[in-house]
Amino acid sequence: MNPMHLELRHLRTIRAIHDQGGLARAAEVLNITQSALSHQVRALEEQAGTTLFLRQSKPMRLSPAGLRLLALARQVLPMVEAAQAEIRGITQGRVGRLHIAMECHACFNWLLPALDAFRHGWPQVDIDVRAGLAFTALPALVRGEADLVISSDPEELPGVIFEPLFDYQPLLAVAAAHPLAGREFAEPADLATETLITYPMDRARLDVFSHFLNPAGVQPEAVREIELTDVILLLVASGRGVAVLPDWVMQREADNADLAALRLGRDGVTRRLYAAIRDEDRDQPFMQDMLRLARESRGQKLEAAE
Repeated sequence: MNPMHLELRHLRTIRAIHDQGGLARAAEVLNITQSALSHQVRALEEQAGTTLFLRQSKPMRLSPAGLRLLALARQVLPMVEAAQAEIRGITQGRVGRLHIAMECHACFNWLLPALDAFRHGWPQVDIDVRAGLAFTALPALVRGEADLVISSDPEELPGVIFEPLFDYQPLLAVAAAHPLAGREFAEPADLATETLITYPMDRARLDVFSHFLNPAGVQPEAVREIELTDVILLLVASGRGVAVLPDWVMQREADNADLAALRLGRDGVTRRLYAAIRDEDRDQPFMQDMLRLARESRGQKLEAAE
């Protein structure tokens, strides 16, 4: 006996005839002629070597062999149709993955509102924020383990582009009772006798070192590393040290009477934040919308603080 050569159209035929109760209505659902459908059923029965339908009954009923194929159709066709829908969604830019890694500990403050808006607009995009990749974020992007990296240090990487998000100023946070609190800006020498509280990152990636202290050849008296922004602010307010934090963090603390913020240097330091993405993902509609929301979220925070 020759093996059956089942195709998806055969399973759709079995399901349609069973659901519609006859060839005429099934042919309409399948968008083929009744003659073509009858020919297809006869050919399938010849392959099976048995009858699949009990034609004498009204409506048409499946034989035991036909019922077995119906069970297969009920199992296979929904999976095939779901996969087809997902592929259509990917092609149309509605389905995808957005795994974000950050080289910026304080970025949660403006990123989470943007992600909250994003998830409502793109419910079929898988979102993840991978703070654990903070020190290897860009290599993870190149390897495909992350899809977007928040960074203020663009690099030349093959296949990676850095989309500018916005400019910001790192500010010196001190306790309200600190001698520097009444000044508009700090000089590098002012930190030579201070305990500097920083995030646990390579100093080359910390604005206070790379753009303020190192160019002046100044080092703080001590460095204390803290992971969480709110804990850093608590320690600064308690007089346990000073910290350099992005302006959006200090704007959030504008009403905190225990803290004061100063520019770094007379003219301040201005930095730019980027979203690093793979070049192949640049034109994805959901990626473009994420970049827009990130920029808008930052703008809304500035307006609310002013």
